Amino acid sequence: MHIAIIGGGAAGLMAAVAASETGDADITVIERNVAPGRKILLTGGGRCNLTTGLSDVREILSRYPRGGRFLSSAMRRFPPAAVRDWFEGHGVPLKTEADNRVFPRSNDGHDVVGVFERLLVPPRARLMTGTSVSGVSRQSDGQFAILLSRRVHPLLVDRLIIATGGQAYRQTGSTGDGYAFASALGHTVTKLAPSLSGLTIAERWPAELSGLSFTRVRLTADRDRRLSWLGPLVFTHQGLSGPVAFALSALVAHHHFDSIQPLALNVDLFPDLSREELTGRLTDLLAKNARHSFRNVLSELVPKRLAAAACECLKLDPNRKAAEASRRELRQTADWLKSIPLHLTGRRAGEEFVTAGGVELSEVNPSTMESKVCPGLFLAGEVLDIDGLTGGFNLQAAWCTGRLAGENAARR
Repeated sequence: MHIAIIGGGAAGLMAAVAASETGDADITVIERNVAPGRKILLTGGGRCNLTTGLSDVREILSRYPRGGRFLSSAMRRFPPAAVRDWFEGHGVPLKTEADNRVFPRSNDGHDVVGVFERLLVPPRARLMTGTSVSGVSRQSDGQFAILLSRRVHPLLVDRLIIATGGQAYRQTGSTGDGYAFASALGHTVTKLAPSLSGLTIAERWPAELSGLSFTRVRLTADRDRRLSWLGPLVFTHQGLSGPVAFALSALVAHHHFDSIQPLALNVDLFPDLSREELTGRLTDLLAKNARHSFRNVLSELVPKRLAAAACECLKLDPNRKAAEASRRELRQTADWLKSIPLHLTGRRAGEEFVTAGGVELSEVNPSTMESKVCPGLFLAGEVLDIDGLTGGFNLQAAWCTGRLAGENAARR
C-alpha cells in the first residue's frame, strides 16, 4: 500500500510518523518548500509553542472557537500530556511556562522539526521537498492521482492524507491549495476568514498609547458575553494586539466589520474590580493626594499616557486639583476605565496566525479522520474547520489529528 501525504507541516509530519509506526506502507510526504516544518519554525516567535501545559481535556477543547467537539476523540487519543511525552521521548526536553505554553528548553523550533527529519528517512518514509501539487483526482480503480510539479506522470497512491494547512502564513506555503484538493474530491469548504490577528480600530487617540501593555484586560465585542476574553493586551499605532486581541479576533472571525460598519468593543482595564470598588480606590487616591492634579493622581492607577487620554476623552481638566473632582466625575472615570468604548474596523491583513473555516467537519469521521464522502481520503490539521486560540492549541490540534489520520490510513 502506498500512502501520500500532501503537506510537510505539523499535521503531515505527525501523520507520516504514525503511519510508519502502524503498518508497512510506502509513505511519501509531499512538501512544496525546500525543507519541512517551515510554519513550525515560526510559531512562538521561533521558539515553537508546541502544545499546552493544560491537562483537563474539556478545558482544552474550550480553547477552540471552531471544531472543539469534533476534536474530542483525537484529543483524548493524543492529549497534550502524551504529546509532551512523545517529544521528550524523542530527545527534545521541554519546559512549561507560567502561562501554560510549552516550548523546547532550547527555545529553538529546529529541535522539534529535527525529530521528524530523523524519523522520516527511507525506507520508513520519503520526504519529497520542493515539490508542488497542482491537482488530485480519484481514479476508477479507487486510487488517487496526484499531479506534481517535478513529474510528467501523476503519482498514483492507495491512500491520501491532505494536511496542507490553511491560508495564513502564506509565505510558508500555506496558500489554501488543500481546500481546492478537498473540493475536487467532493468536499465542502466553509467560509474562510483570518483568525488570531491584530485588530484595527476607528479611534485615533489610542495611537498615543502605542507600546503600552496590560497583563490582564477583558475585551468584549458587541456587548455579548460569548464574544469576550481575558488576557494580556498591547496598544499599537493601528489598534490592538497581544493574546487577548488575538483571542477576540478568533471569536469574531466570521463577523463582518469595517470602517463603514464597525463592531463595538469595550475594554475593561480592571476586570477583577467592580465599578464600585474601582470608584472607591480612585476616591481614596484623590483624598490622599488632594493638592495634586487630577491627571497625576490618576497616573498612580494607570500609566501616564492613559491618564492623559482618559481626561481628554471624558473632557476633564487634567490640571485641576484632585480635591475639586466631583463624585459624578469619579464615577464617570471609573466607568470609562471599566468599559473604554472602541470600534473595530478591521484585522491586521497578512498578520493572522491561522485560518477560521475549512473542510466541513460533518463530512469527516472524527474517530479516524477519514472522509465520509471519499473513502481512502484522510484530512488533518488546519485544512479542517478547526482553529484554536494562542497558547499551543493549533499545533496540538495538528499533532492529534495528524496522528489519528496516519494511524488509520496505514491500516489495511
